[in-house]
Amino acid sequence: MRIGIVCPYSWDVPGGVQFHIRDLAEYFVRLGHEVSVLAPADDDTPLPPYVVSAGRAVPVPYNGSVARLNFGFLSAARVRRWLHEGRFDVIHIHEPTSPSLGLLTCWAAQGPIVATFHTSNPRSRAMVAAYAILQAALEKISARIAVSEYARRTLVEHLGGDAVVIPNGVDVDFFARAEPRPEWQGETVGFMGRIDEPRKGLPVLMRALPKIFAARPGARLLVAGRGDEEEAVASLPRELHARVQFLGVISDEDKARFLRSVDLYVAPNTGGESFGIILVEAMSAGAPVLASDLDAFAQVLDQGKAGELFANEDADALAEAAVRLLADPARRSGLRERGRAHVRRFDWSTVGADILSVYETVTAGAAAVAADDRATGLRARLGLARD
Repeated sequence: MRIGIVCPYSWDVPGGVQFHIRDLAEYFVRLGHEVSVLAPADDDTPLPPYVVSAGRAVPVPYNGSVARLNFGFLSAARVRRWLHEGRFDVIHIHEPTSPSLGLLTCWAAQGPIVATFHTSNPRSRAMVAAYAILQAALEKISARIAVSEYARRTLVEHLGGDAVVIPNGVDVDFFARAEPRPEWQGETVGFMGRIDEPRKGLPVLMRALPKIFAARPGARLLVAGRGDEEEAVASLPRELHARVQFLGVISDEDKARFLRSVDLYVAPNTGGESFGIILVEAMSAGAPVLASDLDAFAQVLDQGKAGELFANEDADALAEAAVRLLADPARRSGLRERGRAHVRRFDWSTVGADILSVYETVTAGAAAVAADDRATGLRARLGLARD
């Protein structure tokens, strides 16, 4: 099958959607399919062989964050060329409502289109206001996927229609077989995400740290991600700065080793999350998870059975839960075991097969319609009536 996948966000600025698309593309390549991914990317960015650059992206505020998107006449021309050269059996657009390549592709594409909706935003005025513009593009979509029940709910409430829920995928074994790094072990708390994006919750964790460190004198915080490190610790008493280590942006291999090393992974995100791929990665690596009680996080963590939850934006509740877990190796061990069992449903062997089934359904439907159209045309030429 010739599969075209459209990534809305800049390939050279890592994020959950980009990782999902990358892993999905590589899963299909391993199965022998021909895959091409169209994505915004700077001209000097090294790209995998299956990625085609649509040109440089620009930063745009979107869903409580800043997304790097690609839109305009030049982008539209590149979309049309990619479609013409690809001759795809199916086109899979991610975030088709964002002002980026997905919307341009929806307008230009012919044939079966599958769309995946990642965003969870129950109060999106922008999406409601843009409905009239989006409607014509959305009507061309053959099948809709939402990565969670909360992304599906956003779609239903703002745009109408429905979607099948297929979660984000993870290579579970990649994380499970990673080797811990000794320097990252020893009563360590882990956080991973963009440091200067408030909704990722690092300020909440920083407010909790004095209580955590007071109760656990040997504990440390390891932070992986890009952002202003000095600003991140500005609210923390200076004598505690040495117990926070910033690792910067780390490779996929080191991400797996990081999650295999920490005694507790904390996800203090405050909102705007439709899934929580980092929670799945942490469980895959065997890290006990403590997360804010966002609806999407609660669903990923099996309502608190595969990881503990604390009240969103409550630094005291975070600190109390972290101290309790760091002091209870048996509880952490139980979370590891339940997390490892629960996470198998998110492995690409399951998720990829489900997405492929959607592709096969829409391409079979398109083939049936084309055959019916050809038969109708033949009847018309022969002067025969339809049965």
